[in-house]
Amino acid sequence: MVKAFNRWSTEEIKVKDLGLQRYISLTPKIVPRTNARYAGNRFHKSKTFIVERLMNKLMVSGHKSKKHLISSGRNTGKALSAYKLVEDAFTIIEKKTGKNPIEVYVTAVENAAPREEIITIEYGGARYPKAVEMAPQRRIDHALRLMVQGVYQKSYDQKKLAVDNLVEEIINAYNRSTASAAIAKKLEMERQSDSSR
Repeated sequence: MVKAFNRWSTEEIKVKDLGLQRYISLTPKIVPRTNARYAGNRFHKSKTFIVERLMNKLMVSGHKSKKHLISSGRNTGKALSAYKLVEDAFTIIEKKTGKNPIEVYVTAVENAAPREEIITIEYGGARYPKAVEMAPQRRIDHALRLMVQGVYQKSYDQKKLAVDNLVEEIINAYNRSTASAAIAKKLEMERQSDSSR
């Protein structure tokens, strides 16, 4: 039986959110690195192990609003650094929670995935915000991006290491705490969606 990082089993893990079940792949890999083998295929991300998707996001987090400074120059695309960061974070999560860290991470992604977002529609020269449902694939992408950007934001120019911030972000998202950047942003988006119906 293959285990993720040759340490953690994914057999008992269940995705509770029915909308996300087809889009969170729990097929374990000893080294979660496919080198974009499926990149040309439609919905290829859904077949990629969810831990690998986190590693890919850590390598290219994208900038937050106009703060390019935090992402440029630091997102070097070094797969080994991302691999070590995630493995160390999972080891600490296992010590802190006493649970399978991949299960904690999957639940955190489910909790952080927003259900609605706002688009702007133009009607008669005026622009109005409109709430729309988010596609499941986009929900996961968005949750991962918010988590990783929260980690970069908290570890930039700080003494606290990125691995500790990643552990905190995942555990806070698992507990649905607003201390998690992803959960805070999700709640803000859903609040705005409610008001613009």
